[in-house]
Amino acid sequence: MTILPAIDLKDGKAVRLSKGLMDSAKIYSDEPWQVAKRFEELGSEWVHLVDLNGAFAGEPKNLEQIKKIRENCNLKLELGGGIRDEETIKMYLELGIDRVILGSIAVKDPEFVKDMAKKYPVVVGIDAIDGMVAVEGWGEVSDMRATDLAREFANAGVEAIICTDVSRDGMMSGVNIDFTLSIKKASGVETIASGGLRDIEDIKRLIEANIDGTIVGKAFYEGTLDLEEAFKLSKGL
Repeated sequence: MTILPAIDLKDGKAVRLSKGLMDSAKIYSDEPWQVAKRFEELGSEWVHLVDLNGAFAGEPKNLEQIKKIRENCNLKLELGGGIRDEETIKMYLELGIDRVILGSIAVKDPEFVKDMAKKYPVVVGIDAIDGMVAVEGWGEVSDMRATDLAREFANAGVEAIICTDVSRDGMMSGVNIDFTLSIKKASGVETIASGGLRDIEDIKRLIEANIDGTIVGKAFYEGTLDLEEAFKLSKGL
């Protein structure tokens, strides 16, 4: 199982939100690149980056910090938040981002995402509230079921689907394994769990359930998860 520690960027700082609410942001670092460097030291292979301002604005908003992170670590980087067109995808890949996450646009224009997946390394982000897809930085809930959206991307060439249970995000209340498995079953694509991870017991449960990957956020920042131990477990060491 792949563990992807997360850095959420808001106003140039590394923050965590509760349930995706921007006014709940807690600042953990003024220098996000230093956090990425720490993840590298602990044994990570990936970092999951989210441009929170970008997710709401629909365009890149934390570019300087993203460049700094790329320049200061050798990790593979995936990035989401406000990526709505091919120009932005190309810009980020040229910057050295390894794969881009398409979220809101996957709901509004799935054909665009399929076209992009043929040309570029694309991950689809499916965020759900009570099983229904949330968009625009989780500010809106659509009338589409998350599993229906996942099914849309079966055999579309996307590298993975990241599925977030918004109600658990940043709450450290445990990962929604059933929801994650339903997305994996619907899509047949590598599926990464996001939202609610608390401790090493969650990591064990995810491994037992054959989940492909998980995002680690607040559990690291609040110290409830030993990330080094989690990496060893995930690699079968």
